[in-house]
Amino acid sequence: MIQQRKPGLATLIALAALTTAAASADDFDTLEVGITPELDFFAVQHQGETVWVQRNQNTGNTVDPEYALTSRPCPPLCIQPMQLAPGVETLGELEFIAYLERVGRDPDVLVIDSRTADEFAAGAIPGAVNVPWNDLVGTAGAVDFVVEVRMEEFGVRRSADGWDFSDARTLVLYCNGPWCGQTPSNIRALLDLGYPPERLKWYRGGMQAWHNLGFTVVD
Repeated sequence: MIQQRKPGLATLIALAALTTAAASADDFDTLEVGITPELDFFAVQHQGETVWVQRNQNTGNTVDPEYALTSRPCPPLCIQPMQLAPGVETLGELEFIAYLERVGRDPDVLVIDSRTADEFAAGAIPGAVNVPWNDLVGTAGAVDFVVEVRMEEFGVRRSADGWDFSDARTLVLYCNGPWCGQTPSNIRALLDLGYPPERLKWYRGGMQAWHNLGFTVVD
């Protein structure tokens, strides 16, 4: 079941106005807590439904305690580098949002939550699908059959030489935050299989940054 903060009246009026050629930003009220000066909210397709994503409008809101811890044990929860591998782009929130808006509309783009299934079920970013890191990483228990199924979901096919990446989708991956190794493990596993690095994107901030900015979460 999707739980979300539904757009307020001003947001719905804004949406209606945006469907007319004559509409302008002056035709409706803006939210108090926007995303950028030009963007208050956006729509994402999630499990066949439209989810409106905006920031929490309570200016006294604080971060979910689950993401308030500052000192997780390292190892294994160590700070990840800004760049995982040559050619793999690291995304900030606005770049990540640009990909989220393409979900369900552009078959080339797939947003992936690399966390375990129970973590995903407890709350995720709208538009993401769950590909747990242990589905792809051999040291975490991945098996060849599951890897092949996942690769087919990514638009990759078996070939005489191994894998055919000519129709590989652009994968945008995230996990719990800069201290989380699940997405880095997924990306490295994909690179080891030959996945083109330019088709791999990493939202390093993950759930930590998403919660810190008060964005909509679904479960």
